[in-house]
Amino acid sequence: MTIILYIEDNLENRILVQRVLNAEGYTVAQAENAEAALLWLKENRPDLILMDINMPEVDGYTLTAQIRKMEGLQQIPIVALTANVMRGDREKSLEAGCDGYIQKPIDIDLLPEQIARYLREK
Repeated sequence: MTIILYIEDNLENRILVQRVLNAEGYTVAQAENAEAALLWLKENRPDLILMDINMPEVDGYTLTAQIRKMEGLQQIPIVALTANVMRGDREKSLEAGCDGYIQKPIDIDLLPEQIARYLREK
């Protein structure tokens, strides 16, 4: 069973991604903010993390850096799933510790293959 943690403050986005990935056989855990994500990660090890960048309180860049410092989580791929599509946003995500970058709005037809590629590369 492949487990994906999706960290996203927008409920509609979480539901959409969960539906698309569940249909492909993935198990999707959800966290609506950094606090919920860190609590979940203390007890669980996902195969991949999808990270929203624009979240209140703690943004995805900061949370990615925090996760990268946690024991046992350094090798888990983190993929930014974000509406930040200005020049330099992809590079900023990678500099923060993300392994990849998928822009919103997501293409529901491409997302499963994008996820499969990141899982293969890990």
